[in-house]
Amino acid sequence: MTWTPEPTYEKPEISVRATTLYYQIVAPIMLPFIERRLLNLYRCREGKCFFQRNREHPPTGKEFDELVHFERVEQKNGRAEKYLYVESAREIAGCAGLQCVEFHGWGSRAGEVETPDRLVIDLDPDPAIGFEAVKEAALQLRRSFDAVGLESFALLSGGKGIHVVVPLQPVAEWDEVRGFAKAFCTTLAEADPERFTVALPKRERRGRIFLDFLRNQRTATAIMPYSARARPGMPVAAPVAWDELGDLDRSDAFTIAQVEALLKRARGRKLRGWGAAAQSLPRLAG
Repeated sequence: MTWTPEPTYEKPEISVRATTLYYQIVAPIMLPFIERRLLNLYRCREGKCFFQRNREHPPTGKEFDELVHFERVEQKNGRAEKYLYVESAREIAGCAGLQCVEFHGWGSRAGEVETPDRLVIDLDPDPAIGFEAVKEAALQLRRSFDAVGLESFALLSGGKGIHVVVPLQPVAEWDEVRGFAKAFCTTLAEADPERFTVALPKRERRGRIFLDFLRNQRTATAIMPYSARARPGMPVAAPVAWDELGDLDRSDAFTIAQVEALLKRARGRKLRGWGAAAQSLPRLAG
């Protein structure tokens, strides 16, 4: 099969040296979230960026093949493709040295591809909505998850929104996890249609926050904790404690230039246990 190049995206000039140094420092605190997780890498060089979706799209090349690991995954069309993952901090930094700026992860890991270990709801606001409203929405999701017995965590996306992350025991399969996420978000949108929507067309999202539950399906990905973003200023997807969310005024509040602060935060009391909880999906009524 011939690989057809995917579109490239114009981005600010990215310093491979700066991102590699950043990942060399944060790789140990990033590893627990990313280890053996199937990845979609966003690579940037000379102002052009593209997604490295698996070994074949685009072809990884010898350097990548010798650096990372691959999991063979059957596709719906009957073909099998090899998705990449890492097992060490050295491999994370090595990927950065090969122009990887962003790390996007599946909801599942190698060896347990069909049973996700996390659920993610991406709060994607209309451009007219301020960050205060996004924070209030994230807290509402936290209360709603609490009501069904699930602990959740807040992740600044480094873009314009917040991801609400729910760790899971890898027991339920993709259809169940996606079905739960869809039902959960649909219920919230129906209860407060002026505030939330699950409508896919962007014209139907105006003035509201899109509850993106589609991150929770096979082959879909979400930005990983401590990943840099290929955006002006090089922001970072940063874990935050619920009780400090109120003091933040933007989703790109942290950048790679604050790497030492990020490292200190990760080892501090507020973020102790962030993203970890032994829990399974409840059964929703109806």
